[in-house]
Amino acid sequence: MSGMNQLPPNIQEKLNRLQQLQNTLQQLVLQKQRLDLERGESERALKLLDEVASEKKVYKSAGAILVEKDKADVEKELKERLDFLEMRAKVLTKQEGNARERLTGLQESLQQDLKLGA
Repeated sequence: MSGMNQLPPNIQEKLNRLQQLQNTLQQLVLQKQRLDLERGESERALKLLDEVASEKKVYKSAGAILVEKDKADVEKELKERLDFLEMRAKVLTKQEGNARERLTGLQESLQQDLKLGA
C-alpha cells in the first residue's frame, strides 16, 4: 500500500483503532510484568521474614534510608501489599483478555472489509 490516504475512511478509522488497541495491550502486558516482579520480591521478603526470630531487628526501605520496624508490622504490610497486587493482577488479566478479544474482532472485521474492497 502506498499510503493510508488511499484507503476508505472506515478502513482508516479501523486501522487507527487497531493500532490504539495494540498499544493498550502492550501497556497492559508491561504493567503485568512489573506487577509480577514486585509480587515475587514481596513473596521472597515474606519468606525471608519467616526465618527471622520475632525479637530480631527488621529494617524496611523508605526511599534512600532504612527504618527499623517491628517484624509483625512489616509482615502485615507485605501481606497487605501482596493482597493488593493479587487483586490488581486479576484486574489486569481481565483487561488484557478484553483487549485481546476486541483486537481479534477488529482484525477479523478489517480483513473482511479488505476482502470486500479487493
